[in-house]
Amino acid sequence: MKITISKRETKETLVYLALWLLLFIAPVITYLIRTLSHGSTFRWEEILEVWSVFFGYLVVFVIHNYFLAPLLIYRNKKWLYFLSVFLILVIFTFYQCNTDRHIRRGGPPQMEMMNPGGHGPGDPMARLDERPPHFEEMTMVGDSLGQPVDDQMERVHPPVPMEELPDSLREEEFRPIPMPDKGEPLFLSLINVISLIVVLLTIGMNLGIKLYFKSDEDAKELRELERKSLEQQLAYLKYQINPHFFMNTLNNIHALVDIDPEKAKDTILELSKMMRYVLYEGDKQVIPLQREIDFLKTYISLMRLRYTDKVKISVEIPDRIPDAGIPPLLLITFVENAFKHGISYQQESFIQLKMSLDDDRLKFFCKNSKVTVKEGDGENAGGVGLANVKQRLELLYGENYTLDFDEAENTYEVLLLLPLNKKYML
Repeated sequence: MKITISKRETKETLVYLALWLLLFIAPVITYLIRTLSHGSTFRWEEILEVWSVFFGYLVVFVIHNYFLAPLLIYRNKKWLYFLSVFLILVIFTFYQCNTDRHIRRGGPPQMEMMNPGGHGPGDPMARLDERPPHFEEMTMVGDSLGQPVDDQMERVHPPVPMEELPDSLREEEFRPIPMPDKGEPLFLSLINVISLIVVLLTIGMNLGIKLYFKSDEDAKELRELERKSLEQQLAYLKYQINPHFFMNTLNNIHALVDIDPEKAKDTILELSKMMRYVLYEGDKQVIPLQREIDFLKTYISLMRLRYTDKVKISVEIPDRIPDAGIPPLLLITFVENAFKHGISYQQESFIQLKMSLDDDRLKFFCKNSKVTVKEGDGENAGGVGLANVKQRLELLYGENYTLDFDEAENTYEVLLLLPLNKKYML
């Protein structure tokens, strides 16, 4: 059975290894610095004792990471997760309390013995008899300069005769003195509370890292779905454009067959070139700007054959085109719309096309005369209109484009500004 590990799991595991390795190395570095600074002996026993505490946290982390956290993050079983975490905390707390009490009860008795013939450390009389080693040689400064300190102390605190001492103080035997009983906590000591807080922080850290990688993975999947959806929408829009475009072109050829058969033959050849462009270039996300311009020139030349001199068609395109990219079949819709709604056989009409490149931006301007549209017609009549272009621009450029329409009484203008940068380069 082959086990596959995703990149997310690999990255997540590396993060955990780095954090726990840093945690286990920290006491070694701390003890090493203390040894070098104070000249003490490096004792591995102390480090092993700290590691034994860390090992308990590591066990809780492993159980939570591989068994409990997936219940919440991947299976969405909240009640089972919180119940399991609560049981783990109860077991850990019970273990800590039993271990702590065993250590306190198994240690040496908290009592001290009196020395024979003396006073216990807890006896206030013992402090009166304690003198430093050079006490006999010390002198007082003042009126009794040069006089031994013993004489001065006897004047201030004269010795108490043995007969006046209580019988309990004159007994010369070992007598145990118990240490003050501070009492044991009812359930949790301070160390237990701190350990419980550390366990909660460990679980929270584990959940935070898992949720981060899970959200990052979900975001990548969402972006991939959006990309596929975008491609499908763009493909759908292109398939709408293609029949619309070929329908108009075939109508032009049909008109030329009766007018000039030879020109009709040449037009069919031009149409085959345009079909090749649509079939092989239309499926690409970005094509060279020069190819899109050549496609527009071919289409305009075919349309010129259909109309008389009453229709004035002017095209201004720069001779030098930069090596920039543009989505295919994007500008043809504006040109088709101009020929469809701006040309009339009964009155003079015109179409003006201007294209310029300024500051890495493409400026496309189209102006045409406005012909009265019959009822039932519109920009979408007979095919795909400007709404198609707007949707494509929004999908491709977001808000990084400008599309303005200016409709007057007798004219109609379109201004399109597109960025030409590396993002849209081939």
